[in-house]
Amino acid sequence: MPISGNQVRDEPTATYSRVLALLLSLPALLFVLITWQVVTDGPLIRLDERASRELVHPDRYSELLADLGNVQVAVPVLVVALGFVALRTRRTERWWLPVAAAALLMALVPALIIPLKDLTDRPGTPAVPPGTGYYPSGHTATAAIAYGCSTLLLLPRLRAPLARGALVAGCVALVLGASYGLVRRGYHWPLDVAASWCLCAVLLSSLWLLLRRGPAGAAAVSPGSGP
Repeated sequence: MPISGNQVRDEPTATYSRVLALLLSLPALLFVLITWQVVTDGPLIRLDERASRELVHPDRYSELLADLGNVQVAVPVLVVALGFVALRTRRTERWWLPVAAAALLMALVPALIIPLKDLTDRPGTPAVPPGTGYYPSGHTATAAIAYGCSTLLLLPRLRAPLARGALVAGCVALVLGASYGLVRRGYHWPLDVAASWCLCAVLLSSLWLLLRRGPAGAAAVSPGSGP
């Protein structure tokens, strides 16, 4: 039986939809699972505490890595990326939409993290002063969104595969470095960091979808766009 042209065109669309659904649903489900374990003091918490005891070793190196998630470090990187992309795309249709979306994601970090900290009320590790509100990790979320949004916005501006690969590798290194430093220094339990990864994966996947679809997305993903 011959295959129609519409069926051929629909196959990539269906595959894309499945990949997108996986990108959004899997980290969301993992975040719900981790949060449930934190709230109910489930068995994952015991494993988390055991892993933390093995990993915590406060030193100057871990302190510097943890600082990569500070607002004073990560947000200026995003601001520079936003300014660069705005200048390069200001003559394209709805150039402001990807820039505004990335800025909105950054603003959503405290709006989402602070209520979750109040809800879960998780105590910190023995390496920090007594207190609660450590879940999820705000520093991890700040690093993931700031460096992740910068990468998603800058990636279409680079044509050389080596440069694109270096940008992605740099983003991953910064986020993992901050995450490792936070756990190694004892600022956060490993699950605090993992939960922020999951939450930010959903947010960054949403931005990636915006950059691939719609009028603003067409401008954002065109390597040749600019003045």
